[in-house]
This record gives sequence, C-alpha cells and structure tokens, in this order.
Amino acid sequence: MKGLRDKAHPLLAVSMGDPAGIGPEVILKSAARLARHRGAPALVVIGDFSVMSETARRLHIGIEPRVLRQDQSAVGRGALPVIALSELNARARRPGKPTVEGGDASYRYVVAGAKMALAGAADALVTAPISKQWWDRAGHRFPGHSELLAHLGHARRCRMMFAGERLKLALVTVHVGLASVARRLTRPAVLDTIVLLGEHMRTRLKVARPRIGVLGFNPHAGENGIFGTEEIRVIEPAIAAARRAGIDAFGPLAPDTAFIRSEGRFAFDAAVAMYHDQGLIALKTLEFDRAVNVTLGIPFIRTSPDHGTAFDIAGAGAANPSSMIAAIEYAARTAAAREK
Repeated sequence: MKGLRDKAHPLLAVSMGDPAGIGPEVILKSAARLARHRGAPALVVIGDFSVMSETARRLHIGIEPRVLRQDQSAVGRGALPVIALSELNARARRPGKPTVEGGDASYRYVVAGAKMALAGAADALVTAPISKQWWDRAGHRFPGHSELLAHLGHARRCRMMFAGERLKLALVTVHVGLASVARRLTRPAVLDTIVLLGEHMRTRLKVARPRIGVLGFNPHAGENGIFGTEEIRVIEPAIAAARRAGIDAFGPLAPDTAFIRSEGRFAFDAAVAMYHDQGLIALKTLEFDRAVNVTLGIPFIRTSPDHGTAFDIAGAGAANPSSMIAAIEYAARTAAAREK
C-alpha cells in the first residue's frame, strides 16, 4: 500500500464496524466530504466490499468503493480502497438487522486494522461502531474496542479518552455497573489515568504543561469524608503522586460544578472522571456531534466516533458523519504530530 501514503498524507486504516449499523454510511459520507479538501488523509477501509458498495449506491455521493488487491498500490481518483476481509451473505448485509456473522466480521475488521497499525502499515486506526452484544454472541468476550486493542497491543494500562473542540476528558472506569465503581477506584488506577492523559496532551496535542482537573467521586467531592472517603483514601493521594511526577493535576473537584465554564473556559485543559456517565453526560451535552473516542496507552493511534451502531436508522441515509469526520481528522493530526 505504498502508493496510498506519503509524508504529507497519513494513511488511516478504517475498520467498517458492524455491517448492519451506520458505520459504512458514515465512512462513505466522511470520505466524500474530506475528498473536497487538499491535504486530506488517505483512507483504506477494512470490511466487506458488498456492504460498502451497496451503501454507496444508496447514498449517491460520488465515492466508489473498490477492492484493494495485494498487487495494487492505489485504486484511482474518486475511489475508496477496501480490503475485503469478509464476503457476507445477503441476510448478514441487511441494514438494521444485526447477525452473529456480522458481529464476528466486525471483530475481525478491528483485529486486522490493529495489526496494520502495529506493523506500521497504517499510521493510525479509526474504528466505526461495533455492537458489544453481537461481539459477545459471536464468542468474542471483550467489552469493547479499547479492551481488545489493549490485548492486541500488549498494553499494561490503557484508558478511554474523549476529545471535543472544547472539552477533553479521560475515564478511570468505563463499562462497569455503577455499583462496582467504588471498589475499582484505586490509587494506581486514578494515577495511571492522570499520567496517560497528561502524556497525550503533551505529545499528541502539543500542550506544553497541561492542567489536569481531577473530579471527585462522591457528592461535593466527599465533603471531607462526610459523604464518602474515596477522595481522601484514593483520589487525593493519586493527585499528590502525579504532582510529584511533574504533572499539573489538581482536585478533587466537586463533580456537580467541575464543568462550569468561567467566561467560556474550563478551569482545566483536560479532566479525569471517575466513571462513565460522570464525564460523558457533560461531554455529550456539549460536544455530541463532534466528540472523538481516543484510546490512551496502546502503541498506536486509535480513534472512533462517539456514537454507536444506530441500527434503528441504518440504511435510511440519515446518519450524521460529523463525529466520524472528527475522528478521522483527529487521527490524522496526531499521526502528523508523531511524525514531527
């Protein structure tokens, strides 16, 4: 795939996501919109050619998927190269009708994309939405992309980060029930999240000394132990350790006021939230169509749109590509920053 990449245009591997979801649609819409701009990154889709081709015919947007064979280095102008990793039957290709076959195929697309990024054959991996339920039904016991990518990349620690135009945050715990969060909050877990977020802000986003705001866990950040002791036992010591390591971290911040903006600005460059909804309610309220999911701690760049498969609208042509475009652009920027 040497012909697809050059120093000025990073090559991004894009896993197609669940064939029955909106992944194929938002990929094609994004490719069409980005093709209008000079300097757009080169994309190669890992997925099912028939799904991509049928979706392109429904959309009528002027982007033509073409199979990229091993002996090819390019597919021509106006075409979107596809590494055809599956040949799904008509039942497994129906929009809005997920299947075990589709769930298994979407898993294999991600694995192939991760291996490309790990081998340096792609500069980053962008993942379209998958269904955790259909991964599980297909026998793949990973809660989501991040856990699978950490496994493939042999990452000792990884975290999920979300980046919008105005708000950036990382999560200490992710896909666990609220009743389980307290026992999963440990000093190392909180400290690792602060460290990984700080590293990303410095090395990828070029913020020289990022201010990291760390949220508390309990109402009013525990009110000095009245409403809980996680702040005293876990979060405050983790912040202190981060500061000793030279990171400008502060808190614990009361969760109900942490996201108030003074004169349109947050008090931090990025934030650490203790659990999923604590951070994502604020993020999705503010950045719903623009937020990007970024995996921290793995040995390659990975982004994804911050939405799911949307089986209910798949095939209708109504999917908004804004978050996928943002994910592609974020991956391209961070890939370019790494090269520099």
